Amino acid sequence: MAYGKRIFLFLLTNIAIIGTISIALAVFQSVTGIQLHDGSLTGLFIFCLFWGMGGAFISLLLSKWLAKKSMNVQIISEDSRSPQEQEILQMVHTIAKRAGLPKMPEVGIYESPEVNAFATGPSKSNSLVALSTGLLNRMNRDEVEGVIGHEVAHIANGDMVTMTLVQGVVNAFVMFFARIIARIVSSQVDEKISGMVYFATTIVLDILFSFLGSLVVAFFSRAREYRADKGGAQYAGREKMIAGLRRLQSMYDQLEPDNTSMATLKISSRPAGLMALFSTHPPLADRIQKLEHFR
Repeated sequence: MAYGKRIFLFLLTNIAIIGTISIALAVFQSVTGIQLHDGSLTGLFIFCLFWGMGGAFISLLLSKWLAKKSMNVQIISEDSRSPQEQEILQMVHTIAKRAGLPKMPEVGIYESPEVNAFATGPSKSNSLVALSTGLLNRMNRDEVEGVIGHEVAHIANGDMVTMTLVQGVVNAFVMFFARIIARIVSSQVDEKISGMVYFATTIVLDILFSFLGSLVVAFFSRAREYRADKGGAQYAGREKMIAGLRRLQSMYDQLEPDNTSMATLKISSRPAGLMALFSTHPPLADRIQKLEHFR
């Protein structure tokens, strides 16, 4: 049922993106008079920019709503009578004030055995911090506080917007260069099959360049994790931040090699070879080592 709901929301989001960008492109053409399908490089670049950046930013705007719906996040009310919920709410609000957030994030809990937490939302004034029941059941108070500090730091650093910009730029250039090369390739074949060659080449290059672009996105993602660790150390305390990471590392080390219950953490003891370049999170040992030397 949960997977079916996520698939439905994924499709709904993509329909919204396609519809919104199509309308925006039509309005842009009618207002500016610039034709995006006249074969010019300018028109092609604007077309790719709309689709690349537009898709990323619409996803960002929908991110908090989508996370709450797809993960069944239960938002903690300030009137909650649960001592645990009140403790979590106060922890997040205290750390958010230390981080100087202009508005307190929504705080939620979702049912999952995975030891996980995430922060999302389109801005510092419209954000969400969510914790899994698996994390709350398997970590002590200091470790939970360290994890919360890390997630609040993501919000304070504007990481959601930063990664959206990076992903949007990568998407735009992937589309642009794939179509430029496809034009060149299709111009070298018989006119009868040039359209088919252009379409096939575009698809292949979109996949290839997206694969290469993911290296850029992963690089920026690893950098933001180190920054969020430092922020977590400042807002929650260095020892608590280290304790949270060590707890994650100990749980990871206990897993069987084929166990994927912690896959959403995207952590690793040390990714091997080229796989390290595609990892969105640095190895836990490296993160702990940097924090131990952080003052």
